[in-house]
Amino acid sequence: MIESIDIEEIMRIIPHRYPFLLVDRVEIEEPGRKGTGYKNVTINEPFFKGHFPNMPVMPGVLIIESMAQTGAVILLSEESYRGRIPYFAGINKVRFKRKVVPGDRLEMKVEIIKMRKNIGIGTGTAYVCGQVAAEGEFLFAIE
Repeated sequence: MIESIDIEEIMRIIPHRYPFLLVDRVEIEEPGRKGTGYKNVTINEPFFKGHFPNMPVMPGVLIIESMAQTGAVILLSEESYRGRIPYFAGINKVRFKRKVVPGDRLEMKVEIIKMRKNIGIGTGTAYVCGQVAAEGEFLFAIE
């Protein structure tokens, strides 16, 4: 059974807040391991004022951050990790394949593939309309 987590619950799980909360909803397929996050990208996003005027494009690093926040919600959905905070420890094999612009809906498939003590590895792929926008591997440390 898939558990759907809305933005209010996301804010109880991870410490991020506007304007840096970059995920609107997460569906947990396997607690602590696998799920899908969603971000509705609107012209009102504060980063579009400078990236780029008259040609708004979501910065790639924020697409990666959206996937990382999705991964954090997935990981912390497992009871044994509740209340802890994951931090980036590294980013590998990241590729950007498509621009993300206002009106797009990011769908981020994230899986935690390895945990060893307080260090983990996750993979993520962000899609827009079924097309890959970005993909990569994330290393994290959890406190």
